[in-house]
Amino acid sequence: MRRLVLAVALASALVSTATLAHEDKHDDAKSKEKSPDAALVKPQSSETEGSVTVEGKRVDYKAVAGTLVLHGSGDKEHEPTVSMFYTAYFKKGAPAGQRPITFIYNGGPGSATVWLHMGAFGPKRVVTSDDSHTPAAPYGLVNNDYSLLDASDLVFIDAPGAGFSRLIADEQDKDKRDEQMKDRKKAIYGVDGDGHAFAQFITQFLSKYGRWNSPKYLFGESYGTTRSAVVANILENEDSVDLNGVVLLSQILSFDTSIDGPEFNPGIDLPYVLALPTFAATAYYHHQLPQPPAALEPFLKEVEQYAMGDYAQALMQGAALDTARKQAVAEKLHQYTGLPVDYLLKANLRVTGGMFEHELQASTDTTTGRLDSRFAGPSLDPLSKTSEYDPQSSAISSAYVAAFNDYVRKQLKFGQDMRYRLFADIDHWDFAHKAPGVDGEALQSSTNVMPDLAMAMKTNPNLKVFLNGGYYDLATPYFAAEYEMNHLPIPDSLRKNISTEWYPSGHMVYAHQDSLKQLHDGVAKFIESTDNVK
Repeated sequence: MRRLVLAVALASALVSTATLAHEDKHDDAKSKEKSPDAALVKPQSSETEGSVTVEGKRVDYKAVAGTLVLHGSGDKEHEPTVSMFYTAYFKKGAPAGQRPITFIYNGGPGSATVWLHMGAFGPKRVVTSDDSHTPAAPYGLVNNDYSLLDASDLVFIDAPGAGFSRLIADEQDKDKRDEQMKDRKKAIYGVDGDGHAFAQFITQFLSKYGRWNSPKYLFGESYGTTRSAVVANILENEDSVDLNGVVLLSQILSFDTSIDGPEFNPGIDLPYVLALPTFAATAYYHHQLPQPPAALEPFLKEVEQYAMGDYAQALMQGAALDTARKQAVAEKLHQYTGLPVDYLLKANLRVTGGMFEHELQASTDTTTGRLDSRFAGPSLDPLSKTSEYDPQSSAISSAYVAAFNDYVRKQLKFGQDMRYRLFADIDHWDFAHKAPGVDGEALQSSTNVMPDLAMAMKTNPNLKVFLNGGYYDLATPYFAAEYEMNHLPIPDSLRKNISTEWYPSGHMVYAHQDSLKQLHDGVAKFIESTDNVK
């Protein structure tokens, strides 16, 4: 994605590069222990109780905020590598073997799971404005009428290095410690290292809480969907853990479909084709279309057909496209996006996500949101080529961060003297991926985990997949996700295992309350229909 690199840079800006010994010590006595990270090697936990009312039904639960310690592999299997933070909610009185359990995480990569926890399925939900900037604190924290606790026990997991999760270096000598931390980051901060870390966490969690015989689900958002494909394959084919279902929210499985930065991959025009319907939806929402349609969804079907037909054919011709046809395509794109014909011609009919966000409302020096294009805000530089920030992120991030930091300490009783990192301190994320069946080194130059999800589905033909996305998502356009699913290398007999739902919302579908209700109801129904409980 465009700004996956930015997210990493942002993480570096937000998080101090100081060692964990200096950042998270509770008191002076901590520094006198044999290893600066000695406290991280021991799992921690805090148990509390609560209740939530979901669509009129009360659910009493036990909450556990804690850490599990991951270890290396092979001759380093006894070496602690990561202290991984989670918050688990268990419905009281429910027998473990009959109760589904869902492992939930955001993306980034390297993001904490504050978003899905406080916005989607946790028992408490932070209140934010629908499509505008949420006023500053105090923020509202309310009973979540659409928590998923009515359908499943929940485990919210922070990625290694994010939230309260920490990489562990057990060397005492500073130089050796620094070198060990570099090795940790290299091993874990990448598609495959991250996938194995999450898979190890899940199997360890199943053992700790006696949940091996529970119906099991993965729920990932954004890069979390990339992770889910990798983790599903690892669990199925390395750990012999059959999953009941995988729920994907705002999917990206193949980074060749991303509208973020396609100009750096010339000759691959697919991202422009697949983003066009989201451009159209966004222009419709902001009243920028020269001839507004009566309704959104029939309009999008028309745009999808044009995108896969005349537009795709025109782009495939490259410089061979004649002038008259190029003009005709530009005029059609103007009708679908609201962008000026001259601008479209100068862009060679290829508009990136950042260009669209900057130009759609340029006449009023307004930048359109990326994660949720219903949002908009003042342009930082009206003369820039692309957007320089995301108005949606700026509009709601403070509310989520403040609400969770308050909630985890006061209600979950965890992390009192620790810093909650929104992003891990990632210098480099390794996007190289070794697809299932490949011998030797990773071959992909652009990450594509479609083979992983396909392998998991083929080796477990009962595995069900539920894809969800928003019409106003410019980070992972819905039509790109649909394209990926239509090209998943599975036999026709397994296509019935995939279901799809689109919402009038953005990347964080749940930030729109009506869409949150639909998402909850859809996922709860999906779990009920696949949990195999008699």
